Amino acid sequence: MDRDIDRSKVPEVTLVFWIIKILATTLGETGGDAVSMSMNLGYAVGSFIFIGIFAVAVVAQISAKKFHPFLYWLVVIATTTAGTTTADFADRSLGIGYPGGAGLLFVLLMASLAIWYRSAGSISVNTVSTPPIETFYWVAILFSQTLGTALGDWMADTNDLGYEGGALVFAGGLALIAAAYFFTGISRTLLFWAAFILTRPLGATLGDLLDKPLDDGGLAFSRFYASAILAAVIIACVALLPQRAGTHPGKAEATHI
Repeated sequence: MDRDIDRSKVPEVTLVFWIIKILATTLGETGGDAVSMSMNLGYAVGSFIFIGIFAVAVVAQISAKKFHPFLYWLVVIATTTAGTTTADFADRSLGIGYPGGAGLLFVLLMASLAIWYRSAGSISVNTVSTPPIETFYWVAILFSQTLGTALGDWMADTNDLGYEGGALVFAGGLALIAAAYFFTGISRTLLFWAAFILTRPLGATLGDLLDKPLDDGGLAFSRFYASAILAAVIIACVALLPQRAGTHPGKAEATHI
């Protein structure tokens, strides 16, 4: 049997993973807004474009026989840009608001994880090595990225916190999860998914901080300029910082959670 097929198709969860994840989610916000708002294509058309890119990228990822860092992060960026435009479409174009959009996306995420667990007996990222499991993984990732966008916009726009305040709230939540990882026995799998979800609204608020007008509390950077810089930094990180498919937090509990 090809030993590569048995290995996980996702990167080892290290500090490098989380740094690139936050950069990718910030790029998703600026890139998604660049297409839907700066190019005046609208949320529906933007969602259609990015979901199409995601579909092509995820098929390539699932078809691959082993972990490829650039391909993996391309799919993550596709989920986060699609998440940006889709969440904005649900929140604004459908008129259900931030609570309605976040609630709907939370239900969809929980349902996708429940179906995955019922089918495979685990939602640990350490088990992502076969096409069926990887399909569950990417569906959950897409919903988590979209939910994170809605949560970030909700926090920044409706609680008088602004983009800096929203970013601090989500950074604080991630710090609590990190503390729980190092000092408690809480399931590593549950902590991973909690952190994965919270990095998206952190990226959303950071992206909004970069590209929103000064009057709205942003820094008024060009969305295209900010997106290009973020993309270059991500490419440099993936090329220069070591990443491999390996042991993930929660490996010991992979058959349980």
